[in-house]
Amino acid sequence: MQTASGAKLDMGRVALLLAFLGLGWFFWDSPFLRPVKLLVVMMHESGHAIASLIVGGSVQSITLRSDESGACLSALPPGVLRQIIVFSAGYLGSAVMGAVLMLATFRFRMRRLVLGAACVWLAVMGVLYARDAFTLAFCLGTSVVLGLGAKFLPEGVVEVVNLFLAAFTALYALFDFRSDLWDSQVRAGSDAALLAQHTWLPAIAWAAIWSLLGIVLLGWATYKSMHADHRPSQMRMPRLSSARR
Repeated sequence: MQTASGAKLDMGRVALLLAFLGLGWFFWDSPFLRPVKLLVVMMHESGHAIASLIVGGSVQSITLRSDESGACLSALPPGVLRQIIVFSAGYLGSAVMGAVLMLATFRFRMRRLVLGAACVWLAVMGVLYARDAFTLAFCLGTSVVLGLGAKFLPEGVVEVVNLFLAAFTALYALFDFRSDLWDSQVRAGSDAALLAQHTWLPAIAWAAIWSLLGIVLLGWATYKSMHADHRPSQMRMPRLSSARR
């Protein structure tokens, strides 16, 4: 299938993406996937941390736990808009990271750079904000693994690894929306409930907004990433002519 813009649906990518989504769904409770789940939790908490810094706040600590929970402790200047940005950056942050992984790998072909950037991100977050041994060990250990992968894995394997991480991140983000935001008991202690205490919107409204934005973003990124652009380059070498005498 080819669109008018010249982008052709890459059935190989689609099949691999569906396979990864299916494997992630089927083996969701497998202990082998726990490191990847913790990686997505780190994306969630990093979203809070980065948003806190953007709005002029400070980050005291980021904590990961072996039960796949996490926390970001930060101090914010007063202001409802700042609170909306920071509280929204957790659930939406993991959706954004899933979208970025797919787009950077397939639309912009920054395969090794994606793993290298993830390596640096984890190392920086661990060194600056980890205050316990488990969080620091996970961040630095995973950083080393991703860095070695970026350096030594073949190009095709790097692309497969990136697609797996993107697929699992997207799946985890969707599961987060379902279990944290649409389960009334869990939602009572979620970011949506905390933000509802500072705004005029109830937690269910924030759950709906975040879910809609996350699903639209992931859907758009998936569509773009699954279409390989086969248009010929529009760039032309300049034609040089010698001056007549």
